[in-house]
Amino acid sequence: MMRTALTIVGTLIVIAGLIWAAQGAGWFPYPRESFMIDNSRWIYIGLATALGGVIAPAAIYLAINP
Repeated sequence: MMRTALTIVGTLIVIAGLIWAAQGAGWFPYPRESFMIDNSRWIYIGLATALGGVIAPAAIYLAINP
């Protein structure tokens, strides 16, 4: 149960991060008036968020189940 929940949360965080990175790169320009489009800062924020979505749930799971 806990592993499933962590997987779902981690997946959602990774998806959000990848969308942010794509908007920052200009690959996903929606909504059209978004302040994130073609702003390189959001590439890094998005990639860091996606990485956190992989690392944090895995670390929590490993800490709970050594």
